Order: sequence, then structure tokens, then C-alpha cells
Amino acid sequence: MDSNFQTFLDDNHRVIAKVCRIYTDCGDDFNDYYQECIVQLWRSYKGFRGESKASTWVYRVCLNVCLSQLRIRKRTVLTTRDEIPDVCEDFDSEREERLEMLYQAIKKLKEADRAIMLLYLDEKSYKEMAEILGLTVTNVGAKVNRVKNQLKKIINGRSGD
Repeated sequence: MDSNFQTFLDDNHRVIAKVCRIYTDCGDDFNDYYQECIVQLWRSYKGFRGESKASTWVYRVCLNVCLSQLRIRKRTVLTTRDEIPDVCEDFDSEREERLEMLYQAIKKLKEADRAIMLLYLDEKSYKEMAEILGLTVTNVGAKVNRVKNQLKKIINGRSGD
């Protein structure tokens, strides 16, 4: 593997893991998605022209990979939760529990809305989100507000159970 590409992966592995985690439970599917993202990044690495930030490009590639994998695996139902692989960050138990509840709520959103929330939580600007998702900045703003409201309803519904 090219040392520049390995450095690139080292710099962006958390972005890749976040995107994969938002579309899977950590486990075999997570590892498959993560590996497929690496393959697609490798295939298109030499074609990256640097017209956007590297992380913006990584998000775009990984989101496309995960959404494609979801379409391919649409009939697979995720019912078990394996341990989080090494590429996921270690969290203290209370923070991990809150984060897991947030991820589970996000997973109840539509696939495209998950991407919006992931980018929002990663503090991407609306301009960056628009570049990654291929939307206008105005459209991103409207979608962020709509998705935040949906997520609040999901979380509040969960806490009322």
C-alpha cells in the first residue's frame, strides 16, 4: 500500500468509522462496510484533485459506499450487537450509553437523513454538507432543521417508554 495513502487513511479513519457506524451496528457488517470504504477510497485516491477538503471527499465516498451497501443488503435484518471494533473510539460507560442511544435513534431515520445528522454532529458547515451531499446550502439548512425535529421526537418517544 502506498505510504501516502496509508497516512491519508490514518488521518481519516475516524471519519470512515463514523460513517460506517451510522449505517450499521458495530460487528461484521461494520467491518464489511469499513473495508469497502477503504477499497473505494484506494480506487479513487489518485483521482482526488484536492478541490475540496480531504475529509469532505472521504465523507462523500464513504456515504456513497454505505448507501450502496444498504441497497444491496436491504433484506438483511440486523438483530444482534457485537462488540465495537478497535477502529471505534473508547468511551466511558455513561457517555457510551448516551452515544449508543443517539446512534440507535439516528438509525430510525431515513438513510439520507442519517447522513445529514452525521455531518451535523461532526460540526460540518452547511457549505461542506452541501458539497458532500450534492445539495444547495439552503436545502441543507431546511433538511437539518427537519431532521433535528424528527430526532427529538424519536428520542422523546424513547424516554417516555
